[in-house]
Amino acid sequence: SNTNMALRAAIASAAAKRSHGVIRRFLSAKTKTKNQPHAEKTATEAPKGKGTANAMVAGGLLASCLGLYYYSKEAVHVEQEDMQLLSNWSGTHQVKTDRMFEPENQDELLKILQEAHERGRKLRPAGNGLSPNALSFCTDGMVRMTMMDKVLHVDKKKKQVTVQAGITVQALLDELNKYGLTLENLASIREQQVGGWIQAGCHGTGATFPPVEDQIVSMKLATPAKGVIEVSASKDPELFSLAKCGLGSLGIVTEATIQAVPAHKLVEKTITATPSEVEENHTMWLKENKHLRYMWIPYTDTVVVVTCNPVGWFRTKEYQKFDEDEKLAPARQLLIECKPELTQAEVEPLSFTELRDHLLAIDPLNTEHVMKVNQVEAEYWKKSEGVRVDWSDKILGFDCGGAQWVSEVALPTGQLASPDMSDVQYVKEVYNIIEANHIPAPAPIEQRWTARSTAQMSPAYSSNSEDIFSWVGIIMYLPSEDPAQREAITKRFFQYFRMTDVVRKKFNAQEHWAKIEMPTTIGETVQAQEQLRARYPVELFNAKRNELDPGHILSNHLIETLFK
Repeated sequence: SNTNMALRAAIASAAAKRSHGVIRRFLSAKTKTKNQPHAEKTATEAPKGKGTANAMVAGGLLASCLGLYYYSKEAVHVEQEDMQLLSNWSGTHQVKTDRMFEPENQDELLKILQEAHERGRKLRPAGNGLSPNALSFCTDGMVRMTMMDKVLHVDKKKKQVTVQAGITVQALLDELNKYGLTLENLASIREQQVGGWIQAGCHGTGATFPPVEDQIVSMKLATPAKGVIEVSASKDPELFSLAKCGLGSLGIVTEATIQAVPAHKLVEKTITATPSEVEENHTMWLKENKHLRYMWIPYTDTVVVVTCNPVGWFRTKEYQKFDEDEKLAPARQLLIECKPELTQAEVEPLSFTELRDHLLAIDPLNTEHVMKVNQVEAEYWKKSEGVRVDWSDKILGFDCGGAQWVSEVALPTGQLASPDMSDVQYVKEVYNIIEANHIPAPAPIEQRWTARSTAQMSPAYSSNSEDIFSWVGIIMYLPSEDPAQREAITKRFFQYFRMTDVVRKKFNAQEHWAKIEMPTTIGETVQAQEQLRARYPVELFNAKRNELDPGHILSNHLIETLFK
């Protein structure tokens, strides 16, 4: 069948990629070599369907054979006949934009920005397309900082690094390693550009570590009305507090000075527990571990508990109970049972997340089938219990899985000295909704923690320095490219999302900015606006937008709708 042929092709492709090393989910290679003579052409000068840049796929911004055009000294404003089709990494959001710029320096950016300001043309800052929603998309025009990716200065004494906003988190980590430094905490992936990493409210886990924007010491913003301004805790602290998680709407981040810490190793321990054991031990685990993460597996009695602590705190000897083949055996067996035409040799190259995608693709909305997949996931993690030791930047990231719909929220959960257990209760009530409505909910429901943020637009903002927040994400994967299947999963996911709205309201949970979706009805729009005004200083934020960007050229439809 066509389905079996597609599955075999996907398995073969995965095997080929794995033979060349780690499978890369995102490809965001630069499309123009620095110091190369400018060779930009307008769409009328270039052959149809071609441009001056390679198409970017599977993660960065996906430009479908229409070409990417850049600002150059010879052409301040470049128009195109054909609009570019751009997609986020999961393919859940697409946009056609008729202008895409990638300046090489701050002066070029300012010229682009000034022209857009004068002409009243939108110019939305975008990163590597890693937000699950369309936070950075704009039909009129977009600008990426990919070419502005330098490390400008490292202050070894203060342990601070100043970088351009286009550098990726991984490249920044690589540079810091040369100086015996690293970042205090990390989000799950490293392919983000630092500008987007700051502006979207990214976070790692650990109740004593704030979201990543609080690692920022100072930053420079290119603004339509005031040019380049620098903000910090001592230089316009009110604007700094807003702009640290400014959603790209107060200015385009050009540079950031980031507080680093000495490079250090962590001991990662993975165990499994039952929900009742989690409830019993949660307060102790939250207090005793520097980093804590739960992965709840619906329709099973298994919760994966991952703790990370500095070497010397706990047992440091690495061990694993089972080898990788033993861990993967249940998932491989289930896939072959469901697809008996597959051979062991075809299945063996697949990682667990790839096996899960292939299993879910068979019948992703059949709850009984999803239960079976969740059960083999539970078995995989039970056999993955153990300890590993490595540098923190190798430990703190993790595989988020394949293409997906995801919703994540932050909810207040007391203080570290006295957690109120609302975080565990939140997941228990989501579980109740899943089971009562027979939702085909795959694993995991992921749960992490942070300290409060001092950024006023962060979902984890609090004026009380003792407050802590839990971040909880629900998910449905998009395991195939079949349009009908993706559409059906999308519809079911948003039903799932709406069913859990009552829990979000009860626990005062706020959606992650990179995962909040456009309201689809007038009622949903009004509700979203009211919730934002109840949680954030919207009037102040809009006043600063009007001051720095009076034409709102840095906004898009999502921003304008939410902050109307």
